[in-house]
Amino acid sequence: MRGIDTIVVVPSSEKTPLTYRDAGVDIARGNALVDRIRASASRTQRDGQLAGIGGFGALFEVPTDRYKRPVMVSGTDGVGTKLKLAIELKRNRGVGIDLVAMCVNDILTLGAEPLFFLDYYATAKLDSDVAGDVVDGIADGCQQAGAALVGGETAEMPGMYAPGDYDLAGFCVGVVERDRILDGSAVGVGDVVLGIASSGPHANGFSLIRRIIERDAADIDLVLDDGQRLCDALLEPTHIYVKSLLDILREEDCPIHALSHITGGGLSENIPRVLPASCAAHIDAAGWPRPAVFDWIERMGAVPAAEMLRTFNCGIGMVVICRADAATALAARLALRGEQVFTIGEIRERGLATQAGIIIE
Repeated sequence: MRGIDTIVVVPSSEKTPLTYRDAGVDIARGNALVDRIRASASRTQRDGQLAGIGGFGALFEVPTDRYKRPVMVSGTDGVGTKLKLAIELKRNRGVGIDLVAMCVNDILTLGAEPLFFLDYYATAKLDSDVAGDVVDGIADGCQQAGAALVGGETAEMPGMYAPGDYDLAGFCVGVVERDRILDGSAVGVGDVVLGIASSGPHANGFSLIRRIIERDAADIDLVLDDGQRLCDALLEPTHIYVKSLLDILREEDCPIHALSHITGGGLSENIPRVLPASCAAHIDAAGWPRPAVFDWIERMGAVPAAEMLRTFNCGIGMVVICRADAATALAARLALRGEQVFTIGEIRERGLATQAGIIIE
């Protein structure tokens, strides 16, 4: 049997006392941030919210007064390496909107109304001004989506992140009437494909964008062909499509058969996700004006055209597949809601040449 080493307990008086703050975590600073978050969250209050910021959990009442067979829909996402650019340029509020947008736009594709949102903010050392700007942006996004900011988590983890860095994750819950769920099954040959304009790259492809900037020492203050500065075009927050589409989705004779949020994977990979196995989307790449920021990315990075289409939204942030006889009127209605809408293609029968579910030409 192995012997047991003698354990010597050093009296506490012989050691320097340590606190959580000495280890890099300042509880008081975190509590002060919670007060600011509470003020931001108050802007997003909506019907159904029973309890939110400050407790161990948030309470939200299922709206059975408006839904006969409510189905809960959840989504989660982050902002990716767009955060690095925002941190470097000290422009943090916009990524809060990005965080909300990436989640609510996803659940919208199922026909869901966003109800509430939670966030997770992690950093090495809490900077209350930076974190406060991010949360203000999250509240902005929640207001745009009609969702309540009911809670979240702020984690201070020294040694886990580089000084000044932070990371974000978002979580959204929504609701849809069971017989109104959009699952793509209604899509058929002859349907029209509409594209709603994006506000820029949104929150996808930034590892490639940052690589181009670093490799070519690009001037981020460069004025693009459309008069916008490169940094402004890259950091423009993700557009939120909820309020433009939700009322239409609730209509009894809704002409929309499917929605596709164009995120990672671009047009090439996201549109086929909402199509039946028998259908393929034929997209006209000349069907919409591509924003200048994407021309800059393609040119400076010598990025192949196919790679552009599977990495970036290329100017189309949400795709709407609808009945052909309603396409013109639907586009006009969305335009009245402030959206830029383009007819970008049609649904055809999937043949041997279109096994991927999409042709862009």
